[in-house]
Amino acid sequence: MNTTQEAQEPLTLSSQEAAAMIPMGINQFRTAVKQGEIPSVRLGTKIRIPRERFLAFINGEGES
Repeated sequence: MNTTQEAQEPLTLSSQEAAAMIPMGINQFRTAVKQGEIPSVRLGTKIRIPRERFLAFINGEGES
């Protein structure tokens, strides 16, 4: 990814955007977020998925 493309990418994803990237329904995705299985942050009343952490998660990076 180049710097120009990185600047255009949002730092976070909505649950719907992130769930669309993997074969998982939105309700199952939200449950996984609530259980801490998927990295997330709360911004006010919204749950956002940090893009870089989520991409690392779905690529199997950083698993313990």
